[in-house]
Amino acid sequence: MRTIITKKRTVDPMSIYTCPNCGKKAFGPATKALAGRMNSKGKPCQNCGKLCVNGQGATIFNFIFSTIGIIAMFTIFLIAPKFSFLSYYEVPIQFGIVIGLIVIPRIIFAFCFKLHPSIRIEPTS
Repeated sequence: MRTIITKKRTVDPMSIYTCPNCGKKAFGPATKALAGRMNSKGKPCQNCGKLCVNGQGATIFNFIFSTIGIIAMFTIFLIAPKFSFLSYYEVPIQFGIVIGLIVIPRIIFAFCFKLHPSIRIEPTS
């Protein structure tokens, strides 16, 4: 693994847990999973306090995964009445898909996609 040494800090360019603002490894899998996508507020870095989010790849992945999940839900809703065994399990399958749409992207965000600085502008009071 290659490490770039600068005067102020040591930056590990290969780590997905490195803060893009200060360059220090300040995030773990749990905090990175909750950092969100590009349109979310993000999570503050423990060292510099600036907000970080998962990058554009995470947003694209979430869009594609959610689209596939919604298509699967509508497909099951439409074909379940035609099959007696499927109509009995339709509601648990739908709940499973909804839970999967929430949990699986978080797991992927925790172990994939680099962090980026938050670009969302928060209104000031």
